[in-house]
Amino acid sequence: MKIATYNVNGVNGRLPVLLRWLEETKPDIVCLQELKAPQEKFPEQAIRDAGYHAIWHGQKSWNGVAILSRSGDIRETRRGLPGDPEDLHSRYIEAVADGIVIGCLYLPNGNPAPGPKLDYKLSWFERLTQHAAELLSSDRPVVLAGDYNVIPTELDAYKPERWVEDALFRPEVRAAFKKLTDQGWTDALRTMHPDEVIYTFFDYFRNAYGRNAGLRIDHFLLSPQLEGRLVAAEVNHNVRGWEKTSDHAPVWIELSE
Repeated sequence: MKIATYNVNGVNGRLPVLLRWLEETKPDIVCLQELKAPQEKFPEQAIRDAGYHAIWHGQKSWNGVAILSRSGDIRETRRGLPGDPEDLHSRYIEAVADGIVIGCLYLPNGNPAPGPKLDYKLSWFERLTQHAAELLSSDRPVVLAGDYNVIPTELDAYKPERWVEDALFRPEVRAAFKKLTDQGWTDALRTMHPDEVIYTFFDYFRNAYGRNAGLRIDHFLLSPQLEGRLVAAEVNHNVRGWEKTSDHAPVWIELSE
């Protein structure tokens, strides 16, 4: 089974890129972030014509998450994280697809930091961590995939010294990520590439993609039930080089049956 995550940076504006990638790679399940489209503007028919069923949680101009399934075996179980009824951002959607609980997330950026946006990020992170603990206690196979806006270690950033004050790399943000993974989650990409420089995001400026000056901020966390089934984890690095593409590259994992 192949599961992918992709911050599309605007699902309608990047639709040709998304459809080309789906056709070329054919993942079984896909988590999308940054739809930047209200609920009614999600391109459901185009996605269906590409062979996928979809559930999505849209928001005008910002955020937005979706889960796609080639098999059509997809049942939504949650939209939005528990813990703050006032939080209306479309950043989390969850479903059971092909027997696996899939949590698709777009964690807040947090900049400028320090400030209210970093506070919101850390608060959202804590709510995610609490919900993740509940998912683990269910003893079901779970994948938490998406754009975490976290650079976990210095290996995950080109010139990490430039990111010291950034909300993606501040000590309290990395500590929050570690607190989450320490619950028993497997960081799939780093597990398969323990010492490799491997990035998932490349800024549009200063030829970042051409220089391989990137960040690893899109992550797959796997519950213990899936750790032994992980056989591959890669980045579709080439997609970042396509015309009118997202500043993120798709990331995918393969699980044995």
